[in-house]
Amino acid sequence: MGATVSLTTAEARTAPPAAPRLTTTVAKEYVHRDSVAEVFLTGCDTQDGANFSLTGQWPRAHTMFRSLDGASHDPLQVAETFRQAGIYVSHVELGVPLGHKFVMSSITYTTDTTSLRIASGPTDFDLDTRCTEVVRRRGVASRMAFEFALRRSGLPMANGTGQISVIPPAVYNRLRQTRAAQPPAAAETYPDRTLLPPSMVGRTFLTDVVLSAVGAPGTGRHPRWLLTPDLNHPILFDHKGDHVPGMVLLEAARQAACAVMAPRSFVPAAAANHFHQYAELDRPCWIEVTRVEREAHNMVTLEVTGRQDGKDVFTSVLTGPVG
Repeated sequence: MGATVSLTTAEARTAPPAAPRLTTTVAKEYVHRDSVAEVFLTGCDTQDGANFSLTGQWPRAHTMFRSLDGASHDPLQVAETFRQAGIYVSHVELGVPLGHKFVMSSITYTTDTTSLRIASGPTDFDLDTRCTEVVRRRGVASRMAFEFALRRSGLPMANGTGQISVIPPAVYNRLRQTRAAQPPAAAETYPDRTLLPPSMVGRTFLTDVVLSAVGAPGTGRHPRWLLTPDLNHPILFDHKGDHVPGMVLLEAARQAACAVMAPRSFVPAAAANHFHQYAELDRPCWIEVTRVEREAHNMVTLEVTGRQDGKDVFTSVLTGPVG
């Protein structure tokens, strides 16, 4: 048995003070990330069970979520931050157990692009998250809706909404039992595919390009490309799954919009994204620009649809400036 240790009065006076609470990221498991480097949230305080005050930080030089000139954060980083916030609150504040599967039904964001400029240090932010709807099944939250308001130095930076459904592991396994064994070989049936040039889709590196041209360009009623992301991409496929992640589809929509506007640049300052079904890894998914509306002040709105097996997988409506 170990001996009890007690401090003398003199030792107590000279004992070091308790370590202060320092900034760290939240647990990566609570935002469904494998890499700690991709966790953007640092804390959360509950206000009243429906309203939550979160804090976070974006790095100055993220390898993907930044503009081509490196001067600004990417608006899609806002979407990823909202995604993490919704999942974190669901687990930690609403009691959804780890291991349950999350299905994102929709996510929207509107940014003030001037507030996305990168400063001389990392970007600390506050994120007010309001849970506007909770549906519970057998005592566990099964569907949630959120409103988000992102602030930087007290000033508004972005706002948006999100809807998430939760599926218990046993139910998910029954629904998806045939998918896990399928080889991710959809692109292999198109040997003539060619990744689009990075500069055409608003990217710097070829490894970040998720769209390929197949056949003669410009064929069909609307421009479309084959979804061909790198399945080993350290950010887009940070954690393994049996379908294409929602954030990959958002990236595909942005790249399709950039490709249509090329050689002019396009920034997706705002987007409304709705997901209708899983995008399977083993079958071709086509990304098609179905609407382009030019607006005043060099703004443009584009609608992008992902289709697989003749059905809509997702729809994104993006609005932003062209340069």
